Amino acid sequence: MNTLRNKVSLIGRLGAAPEVTTFEKGSTLARFTLATNERYKDKAGKWQDNTQWHTINAWGPQAERAKTLEKGMEILLEGKLVHQSYESKTGDKKFSTIIEANAFLIIMPKQDIAEK
Repeated sequence: MNTLRNKVSLIGRLGAAPEVTTFEKGSTLARFTLATNERYKDKAGKWQDNTQWHTINAWGPQAERAKTLEKGMEILLEGKLVHQSYESKTGDKKFSTIIEANAFLIIMPKQDIAEK
């Protein structure tokens, strides 16, 4: 039941190919951005688009799989929210929220995008 407490599911498009880093101890991290879009009518009846950008971290086997991803691909992603804090170069405390990927599925490969 604990896995239901912090679970995120998104369908979106990659903003760029993942940046993959392999650390000295052998662990692998793939970091990429995912855009999700919402379309709605405003009070005046005009269609509005709202794009949200999400930072994704994939570790281990998911990072290895993420090496095959390319900019523009549409994926279904499941993961969890992770809140981070750090100190900037100027000494300010900064906060960010990322999504740590547990699994993803390619919905639309890049070659299909060009055909549309």
